[in-house]
Amino acid sequence: MDGNPFLGWDGDLHNESKAFVYERQVLFNKDKTTLIAYRSKKTSYIIPNSVTNIENYAFSGCKSLTSIEIPNSVSNIGNYAFCGCDSLASIEIPNSVSNIGNYAFSGCKSLTSINIPNSVTNIEYGAFSGCDSLTNINIPNSVTNIEDSAFSWCKSLTNINIPDSVTNIGDHAFSDCSSLTSINIPDSVTNIGKSAFWRCENIPSKIKSDIIQRFGEKVF
Repeated sequence: MDGNPFLGWDGDLHNESKAFVYERQVLFNKDKTTLIAYRSKKTSYIIPNSVTNIENYAFSGCKSLTSIEIPNSVSNIGNYAFCGCDSLASIEIPNSVSNIGNYAFSGCKSLTSINIPNSVTNIEYGAFSGCDSLTNINIPNSVTNIEDSAFSWCKSLTNINIPDSVTNIGDHAFSDCSSLTSINIPDSVTNIGKSAFWRCENIPSKIKSDIIQRFGEKVF
């Protein structure tokens, strides 16, 4: 953003009774437990240990950010929190995180791998959609639900192993994963949504046939 990144915020951010703390182009709530917005042009950032919540849109559109360190204090990553961070190449999500919001990492085009911690039970809507360079995903046994479009347009993803804990794969969950050649769907999965593997053209016909027999042609 150009100019003051917090235009529209009322009050003096620096007075004694402040409701917010503004440090080096990073906005926090008063006690620094919530990181509200990051507008620095720095390429790397270490989130303070006081933070438990990364607010919706906090790092959204920070195109120069290449790496970030999330402390074990963080339990929530909000909706669109890192959406459009084009240069973010790697990120370690600690086991303290129990929620990764809708489109949290959508459009992180340089992200090559992601380890989802075993504290997460639900992969939210569009959480990793449009991660063009993502080749490796670790989905832990804690996850029971993969929501709509969770990994859509991950064009470099070649294989995926879905753990026995998962019961639902949402609509368009892996659509347009054009490099996907291998996928393991356990018996625990009772529903696969429409177009879950739409335009996954490199999945072998035998795998496609097995999936269609279980869930119908709507999957493709």
